[in-house]
Amino acid sequence: LLSKLERWGKGKGGDQESSPFINSAEMDRGNIYEGKNMALFEEEMDSNPMVSSLLNKLANYTNLTQGVVEHEADEDSKRKEVKVPRMGTFIGVYLPCLQNILGVILFLRLTWIVGTAGVLESFIIVFMCCACTMLTAISMSAIATNGVVPAGGSYYMISRSLGPEFGGAVGLCFYLGTTFAGAMYILGTIEILLTYISPSAAIFKAEEVGDETEAMLNNMRVYGTCIIILMAIVVFVGVKYVNKLALVFLACVILSIIAIYAGVIKTAFDPPDFPICLLGNRTLSKRSFDVCAKFTESNNETKTTALWRLFCDSSFLNATCDDYFSLNNVTEIQGIPGIMSGVLADNLWSAYSEKGSIVEKKDQPSVAGSEDTKMGGLPYVFTDIMTYFTMLVGIYFPSVTGRYNYFS
Repeated sequence: LLSKLERWGKGKGGDQESSPFINSAEMDRGNIYEGKNMALFEEEMDSNPMVSSLLNKLANYTNLTQGVVEHEADEDSKRKEVKVPRMGTFIGVYLPCLQNILGVILFLRLTWIVGTAGVLESFIIVFMCCACTMLTAISMSAIATNGVVPAGGSYYMISRSLGPEFGGAVGLCFYLGTTFAGAMYILGTIEILLTYISPSAAIFKAEEVGDETEAMLNNMRVYGTCIIILMAIVVFVGVKYVNKLALVFLACVILSIIAIYAGVIKTAFDPPDFPICLLGNRTLSKRSFDVCAKFTESNNETKTTALWRLFCDSSFLNATCDDYFSLNNVTEIQGIPGIMSGVLADNLWSAYSEKGSIVEKKDQPSVAGSEDTKMGGLPYVFTDIMTYFTMLVGIYFPSVTGRYNYFS
């Protein structure tokens, strides 16, 4: 036995003579894992150069859910082996979730929600929606860590965890929710295009005051159909081509976030000139007049303005005017006063209203007029929807549902 051990030690090397009870199988297995990182989780930036690792991850960045790339590759005729890049927590999880979370509701409706519900209740709305998302993310993480999730994403996890009966029912609701979310994002894109970017691109234009809603709906029908056809062509060709532009889309989202903070800082010290005309404390729409005043002085002569003729039966100074118009002054304030003007304190509490009520500024002095005054035809700004807390929660909640897909 001693002679066999001596011959075995000489064959394996002198450094292994002190371990005669280790068999060759264990030594071979140790040689296989020698020099390899056996940690359960480790950020790549901790072991590799940070700049080169970050550039490599950005070059391989993808915003597709797990299993989509493999599913596309399986349908390819060449059947090539797909190597999924390991991107880590920041590039592979945080940035794609950020890209899916920040959607059209956040950019178009959050400011209106804050102005209606106030700062405090808006924080409550955001906290409730984020808490619901956090519970969903924890549940999905518990399921996903039990095994590899192949193509199918969140539906695969739901159906395999709850069974085919509940999985099919939830999957149907998930499909309908995704469909309506796609329609919501298409309509939001058209609204941003025609309202802020290029109003001249509208095919249907309002000929009279009050026809703006109908014209916008017709524009949404035409542009929405074109966008759906374009998206169908992209899906037919393959999502791998869309994945090549994922980094460009991410850059657009990050630039939008930077623009929000830059705008807050800029307006705090240099607010833009965005005047709003008020009659008493009631907001007026300047579509029917250009001068926010009752009279103008020209050549030592007092003349009435177009605003006067909207509230009075003639352009003369002795004309019969609306009671509220006669008792209140016309003033002009800045619509974007900046954060240093105390606008946060003014909007701390909610200001819910009924549908068709006049938009009023609370701290502006006003004298009540006759209740028999007819509001129709006057250039007031009216609310187009009744607002209350649960309704605002329902409007904001779709902005947090986009992260469900990527958490899976």
